[in-house]
Amino acid sequence: MRIEGKEYRTIWFENNVVKIIDQTKLPHQFIIKDLKTVKDAINAIKIMEVRGAPLIGATAAYGLVLAIIENNDQSFLKKSADELISSRPTAINLKWAVDRMMNKLSGLNSDKILEIALNEAKDICEEDIKFCENIGLNGLKVIEEIYNKKKDTVNILTHCNAGWLATINWGTATSPIYHAHKKGIPVHVWADETRPRNQGANLTSYELNEEGIRNTIIADNTGGILMQRGEVDICIVGTDRTLANGDVCNKVGTYLKALAAYDNKIPFYVALPSSTIDWNIKDHKDIPIEERNSDELSHMEGFDEEGNIKKIQIYPKKSRAMNLAFDVTPAKYVTGLITEKGICEASKKGLTDLFK
Repeated sequence: MRIEGKEYRTIWFENNVVKIIDQTKLPHQFIIKDLKTVKDAINAIKIMEVRGAPLIGATAAYGLVLAIIENNDQSFLKKSADELISSRPTAINLKWAVDRMMNKLSGLNSDKILEIALNEAKDICEEDIKFCENIGLNGLKVIEEIYNKKKDTVNILTHCNAGWLATINWGTATSPIYHAHKKGIPVHVWADETRPRNQGANLTSYELNEEGIRNTIIADNTGGILMQRGEVDICIVGTDRTLANGDVCNKVGTYLKALAAYDNKIPFYVALPSSTIDWNIKDHKDIPIEERNSDELSHMEGFDEEGNIKKIQIYPKKSRAMNLAFDVTPAKYVTGLITEKGICEASKKGLTDLFK
């Protein structure tokens, strides 16, 4: 997708260096950062210079490429793989990508190991682009159906950033929106700001602006009243891990949006590539929910009057804060899952019929 009219991907490999868009600097600064070592890749994932389940997976894949460049030794490769997997626990794509890479590379004593690793990492990225494009084409049908009935702007509510900045290109939840826009369907997006890191305000609104799509940033608790007032036609969100029974683990606050949508009879869709499906965990209580540093809640960044980026404390110094990064939306509140293979019900049968 585009930034200031120029086409970009979120990650690419160039001259033995992994290039990323540093998302901690958006929307105030656009900085392309070099990852030169596997430690750089691990750190980029941990501090969220890259984020979003598919992009985390791609970064981990390229991280193993960097590990081979550093030290072409199987024990170092295994250690790097373990450290990458533990860098963020909730998004299943991370482990999926590392496992896929290691299935190709473990025990491989070949002078072509770097070439094999690089090709596999590139394949992961190319597959994600195709999957996300197909998610968009499948989700477009839902938006199109609403527009054909309404004959007016389709108002879409989304949470966090499941946009192209969270993938390699297109995004998951945003892909149907981009396809609708390209087809000439008038859309407007309600973008939850998504505290505490404000990915909705800083990233979703930013990328929609760059594509010329109308959007409005709202406080996280505004969605309910907008639904009551009939100002939301559909909700589309992403997911960091979807269980085989259709339960969806996504950015904290998603569950509350699903409850509000259910109460107001508004369709609530989840967009995901198949790499985000966890076929093993049976109970959502077993999903490792990441708890991040409370400073993300107690402090905020922004421009001061001189145009400098400043970090300020907004909570009382003596106050404690809890910063859970994800929650789980039970399948019964999900209208459907939009995948690269089509749309299915959020259930074991729905997913199995589509993918097994």
